[in-house]
This record gives sequence, C-alpha cells and structure tokens, in this order.
Amino acid sequence: MRVSGRRLAELIRRFAGVRVLVVGDLMLDRFVWGQVERISPEAPVPVVHVTREDERPGGAGNVVSNIAALGGRAATCGIVGDDAAGRALAAALRALGAGTEGVVVSHQARTTEKTRIIAHQQQVVRLDHETSRVLDGAGARRVRDFVLRGCAGCDVVVVSDYAKGVVGPDLLAALAEAHARAPFTWVVDPKRANFAHYRRASLMKPNRAEAAEAAGIEIRDRASLCAAGARLLERWETEAVLISRGEEGMALFRRGEGVQEFPTVAREVYDVTGAGDTVLATCALALGAGGTLEEATVLANHAAGVVVGKLGTATLGADELRAAIAANRGGRPIAANKGGRLSARALKPADGVRGHRSSGAREAREQRTGPRRS
Repeated sequence: MRVSGRRLAELIRRFAGVRVLVVGDLMLDRFVWGQVERISPEAPVPVVHVTREDERPGGAGNVVSNIAALGGRAATCGIVGDDAAGRALAAALRALGAGTEGVVVSHQARTTEKTRIIAHQQQVVRLDHETSRVLDGAGARRVRDFVLRGCAGCDVVVVSDYAKGVVGPDLLAALAEAHARAPFTWVVDPKRANFAHYRRASLMKPNRAEAAEAAGIEIRDRASLCAAGARLLERWETEAVLISRGEEGMALFRRGEGVQEFPTVAREVYDVTGAGDTVLATCALALGAGGTLEEATVLANHAAGVVVGKLGTATLGADELRAAIAANRGGRPIAANKGGRLSARALKPADGVRGHRSSGAREAREQRTGPRRS
C-alpha cells in the first residue's frame, strides 16, 4: 500500500475544519527547568537552580493541545477539582481555543498535577499530586450526557483513558450503544482498568505492552503480534487496532485484512513523554478529515517521529508535519508492509505462545520506547 505525499498534504490542510470532542482524564503538567552545579551537603542529591517554570494541559488535555497545534478544533470533556490547578487547567485549555463547556468541576475530586523537574535537558524527578478518585454520580452523568449530545456535532470523538476515573464502564457502554444506533467515528487510547469494557470503537490504539496484556499473548515476534491483533479485534469488537511498538514502528489490524506494518520514522528519540497523545490526536484529525486508516497511521507515525525528538509534553504544528513527511521520503509515495490475511487460526495464540507475563526488562523497555505515559 502506498500513500502519496500530495494526498497526505491535502489531509493536513483539511485538519483546520475538523471538529474533535475529547473526553478523558484531564491533568495539569508543570515543568520546573534548571541547572545542577553541585550536590546537596544535606543528602546525596543534586541541587537544582531553577531558571524557569511553566504549566501545560496534560493527560487528555495534551491530546487537546496536539489537536490545536495541528490546526483542528477541539471541545474538551472531563472532570477537574475545585482548586487552583483545575482553574489553571481550564484557563490553559481556553487559551488553546478549545471549548471547555464539558469540563465538570467536582468538589470531591482533586485535579491531578504532575510536576517534572528538569536539569540539563534531563528529568531529575517527577512529583505527582493526585488522589484515588471516586467520582460522584452527578459528575459522571454530566460527562456522559455531554459526550452523547456532542457526538452528532463533531467529526470524531476521542477517548483518552488514563485510568483516573473519568472513563468507565457506564460511559463506554453509552458510547457503544450510541454508535450502534447512529454510527460515528471514535478512537480510544486504552488502559488496563477498562480492557473488559471497550466495545465497537472505530479505532483502538494500545501500545505493545497494553496490547499484549489485553490479548493475553506475549508479543515476541510477528506471529504472536498477529495473534494478539486478531484477538483484540474480536475482544473489543472494533473496526481496527493500531499497536504502537516503540522503535519497531506501528502495526495496523483490520477485520479480514492482513496486518500492515509501518516502520518508525523517528531519527532521534529524545523524550517519549506524551507521544501517544500525539498519535491519538493525529489519527483522529486524519480520520475526521476523510482519510483512510492507512493514511491516518502514516501521518501519526510521522507526527510521533517529530515529538519524540523534543523534550517534555511536546506538540507539533501542521507545517512541521508536512516538512517531516517531505524530508523522510523526499515527496515520494510512502509504503507500508502488508502481511497475509488473518486466518481463524490467528484468533488463537500462536504455537508456543503463553499467556502474557511481562518481565521487568520488557516493562522497562516499553516505558522507554512506548509512546504512552501516565
């Protein structure tokens, strides 16, 4: 399968007209930048001389940031606490031009904050402020009702699940039922807590570790990758599954089709923080613009290749994406490797494949190369 650079450029141009509804776990990302010149006399830890600080939308908010940076129009739905971080997060989303009518303020929740201290272009430590979120019924109903009302008025719905409580069985069931009545495009970035509840999405986008765990198949080679992809198509009753595989690129599965593998285009991996949000946002915009799943994957692959070369929860603009595509292939058609058709046998684990048991080394590797963050 080949995708022309001209076709991709046209899709990017259409991003400006795409309306995306993003629902999920909203967070506030804080960054403290500084320099280390000595070790503390109090303990064997570096002393960071702070030079600047900034804050940005994180979690589902980072998906919104990516959509806005690429030129799309986003509406946001989620829950924040009645606190300073929640107010700062809502203000940051509005500054991006995103709609915040769907942001529910809860008196029972605390806004999740993640503070990263960075010195000499390296993360020294991360500080998390969050509580085990038990959402009140009224807040959850407001989120569900807002999303169901918004489905008809947008081009694509994005579910950004960070397992903080906003995305749960009731919301996912309501979306699946609404889709059965009147189909719409929706894409999901999944988390373990809801593996049993995802159904009928247009596209599911797990990373390799998530795909292996959800399928119950250790992904060791191409055969086990195909078996896992086929099983997830059936388990989640989804139209397609896109597995991001770090340095090995991406693999796209569709019912009745062979697996399509997209090699990575990243030239330098500097920081994978938030790259999964970039992939999710780019896929959503491409599908909303009328692109095929293959075209959406090619665009997302190039977008991820750019942001992993930046530090922190980075985004990229439409011009950067166009330049990355042109630089990678010199304007020539972009190809993806297509495997054989998935057979009924592929719905079972490949010979010798055991139930998924991630080793510490594999988990560490996924944290280093996978695009998701929590």
